[in-house]
Amino acid sequence: MATPSNSNSPGALYWAPRISLGALAIAFLIHLNHPASSFSLFSPSTTPNAESVTTAKTYCYTSILTEAGSHKQADCFSISPDGKFTKVFNSAEDVLIVGDNDYNEDGGNNLVTEMKEGHVIPGIWDGHGHLIQYGEFLHSVDLFGAKSAEEVRTRVREYLKDADKEGEGSDVGSKENWARGVGWDQMVLGEMPSAAMLESDPALKGKFIMLDRVDVHCTWVSQAILDLIPPESLPEDVPGGEIIREPGMGVFCDNAMDIVTSLWPRPDAERKKTFLKSAMKELHKVGLVGMNDAGVTPTDLKVFEEASRNEDWWTLRVYAMIECGERNVFCPLKADAVKTIHEDGMLTIRSVKLFADGALGSWGSAMIDPYSDKPSTRGSLLVNGSTLESLARSWSNAGYQVNIHAIGDLANRYAIDALEAALKDACPKGTSLKDCQNQSHRFRIEHSQIIHPTDQARIRDLGIIPSIQPTHATSDMAYAESRLGPNRTATEAYRMRSLIHDLQVQPVLGSDFPVEPPNPFEGMYAAVTRKNPHTGKNADGGHEGWYTEEALSLDEALSGFTKGVAGGMFTEGKTGVIREGAFADWVVLDEPLEVFAALDNGEGLRKIKVRETWVGGRKVYDREEEKQKKAAAAGGKEGVSEDL
Repeated sequence: MATPSNSNSPGALYWAPRISLGALAIAFLIHLNHPASSFSLFSPSTTPNAESVTTAKTYCYTSILTEAGSHKQADCFSISPDGKFTKVFNSAEDVLIVGDNDYNEDGGNNLVTEMKEGHVIPGIWDGHGHLIQYGEFLHSVDLFGAKSAEEVRTRVREYLKDADKEGEGSDVGSKENWARGVGWDQMVLGEMPSAAMLESDPALKGKFIMLDRVDVHCTWVSQAILDLIPPESLPEDVPGGEIIREPGMGVFCDNAMDIVTSLWPRPDAERKKTFLKSAMKELHKVGLVGMNDAGVTPTDLKVFEEASRNEDWWTLRVYAMIECGERNVFCPLKADAVKTIHEDGMLTIRSVKLFADGALGSWGSAMIDPYSDKPSTRGSLLVNGSTLESLARSWSNAGYQVNIHAIGDLANRYAIDALEAALKDACPKGTSLKDCQNQSHRFRIEHSQIIHPTDQARIRDLGIIPSIQPTHATSDMAYAESRLGPNRTATEAYRMRSLIHDLQVQPVLGSDFPVEPPNPFEGMYAAVTRKNPHTGKNADGGHEGWYTEEALSLDEALSGFTKGVAGGMFTEGKTGVIREGAFADWVVLDEPLEVFAALDNGEGLRKIKVRETWVGGRKVYDREEEKQKKAAAAGGKEGVSEDL
């Protein structure tokens, strides 16, 4: 059983920086009293030039964790005008005499130092999310946790009632502006939904409503939308998808969703910018400085490019995977038109997203053997194995990193086959495919959820990167074993610790937001405890973790959300760490991360509230400032509730 690599004692890292800040304060007093021979926090080699007089800055905190697993003691760092760390140091050991070049013509010190409270960790990344979809979710009906069809109807009614005053428009629910929502789960509702369940409510009758399942692999639509679909467009069988007909029409899964989405009046570019802005603001609140966007069309990537260069609200780093307008095709001309790597690290587009199968919750994951609770099916492949291999080879040969969505063990097998074939094409003869993969390609399997033991060994031998979401394990634990049976669950499903210790691969960790909440500390909690971060319990309401032999240590969990993501996008040493030359991204907490993880028998980790988030040396979230803004908006009333 893996356990967090911390104890109830905060450790030396917690106390040493507090002493260092005392030394820094003394140095500052000397500076004020003796300007001609003051102290500097910089060595001569890091003195800013004249152009950075007013923008180069040093920040000192109570403690700084420079990277996951590091024991380096630091409490200060300096950042350059272009938003990179230029020095990371311990003030008690690195206070140097300032030379003449460190003063401007008026005798003032060019190097501005700000002493701040709080405990710093590297900027956190989400290795797999969906940015526009999350922003749209923030502007739609939240159906997560809805326990009945009546609760769904109630939430939709309330959304429609408040839509106009919330800025969504008075025409929400019309043919031109469908009401949208996400989060329902037939396992929680107790039944598969249908259009009739929405139509039965007089307030919803005739409305155009499209509600995505929790995993976004099925969508539930109203009768008004069904009436738009010609009968000939409703075939009995849909390759790689399913039209649910019992207890009635209204739900479309995987490839069958195209029947509905082809009719949907999609948001325009300005509306999508609203979604992006809202999403970035919320993501910063939980300490995210960047994310891997797992599937964005070339059309939407043009919106990304324009906004990232021209909008001051674009404050989140984005590593985007291209998904062609039609899923699982080769569209090199459209991809090449949006491919880019911004020098400031705010937008990178160099990879593609392919899809092998559906999701476990809707029995859509493609399995080698039938489902234990539904022996009539083995799930659905969204594309056959030979086509997937052809696509992987074509995209790799065109110079793109290839990332394949695969959940079931058959889908993962085909994904490995495809990526191995692409590596054999791309790597020089006589070279190790694993070395070639690590150095040049970094092919990934998104989700890597259920993998046959034979194929786990192939991942090790090829160095394929698993991109996994710890909260999927804790969300699925209520039904995973019934779907898979105990043997498959124990040997194939939701691997984490064994990926690192047995397969010697560093996974990318993420959340898959909006499928799961984006809070990375909840993801770390799920990885370390294998319990639900919302309840602190297992599927049966107990306090034991689920298959805890696959739990990660705290350092391993933090690494997955920082250095692991960096390795999956070619930015090691630049993101997820606090070191010279890296992008100046950091997160401030009220206590060290290991202290939170030790609080309340390990429950403190899931309750963390971020204090500040910084991207490129720019503060993009401040908890206290947000409280003040809310208080001011409420007329200065005291006791304004705050849920950050």
